Amino acid sequence: MNLKPGVGKTTSAVWLAHALHESGLSPLLVDGDPAASALRWSELAEGFPFPVIALPVGDVHRRVNDFLGERQAVVLDAPQLEDHARITRSIMRYASEWIVPVTPAPIELDRMAPIRGEMEDVQSLRAEPARTAVLLNRTNRPDATRTGPDADAREALTEWGFDVLDTQIARLDLYAQSFGSAVEVTGSAYMDLADELIKRQEEA
Repeated sequence: MNLKPGVGKTTSAVWLAHALHESGLSPLLVDGDPAASALRWSELAEGFPFPVIALPVGDVHRRVNDFLGERQAVVLDAPQLEDHARITRSIMRYASEWIVPVTPAPIELDRMAPIRGEMEDVQSLRAEPARTAVLLNRTNRPDATRTGPDADAREALTEWGFDVLDTQIARLDLYAQSFGSAVEVTGSAYMDLADELIKRQEEA
């Protein structure tokens, strides 16, 4: 989830779902964006090894379980909050973990205050609080090096009280140009992300 489009939400959702599948889980990918980019991606790639459903509706939280079956994980690709707040808030009511992809750039970091406000509003509607995490995306380096703009963004977000994931996704054509293609997730940073999120779930 994020306030704006173009921050890597769909790319992150698709690659994460593939990584969860590769990790031995059986995911369901829910495309909640009216643009249906994740669903279109799966069509162009001649199918993913897990189901993808389009559910761009304001009551996602009531309907997802109808499609879940024996699936062990659900990845929900939310639309931008600024244009589709009702759908995104419904997704947030369902998801146990909210992941905010953020590029380590000042304009992106400036948007975190209104995102925090949205999080607080939706948390009040939930029976149990969701875990929240920031995924540093399109970073200058593939690892969490403690120098440079990536480290500065990580430090600032942490000081503001956000939980920043250890895994970060580098600015690579491998991810940026992958729309519509089959995803070969083995060895990618998204495998590390899946492992980190699975561990967080086990520790919750």
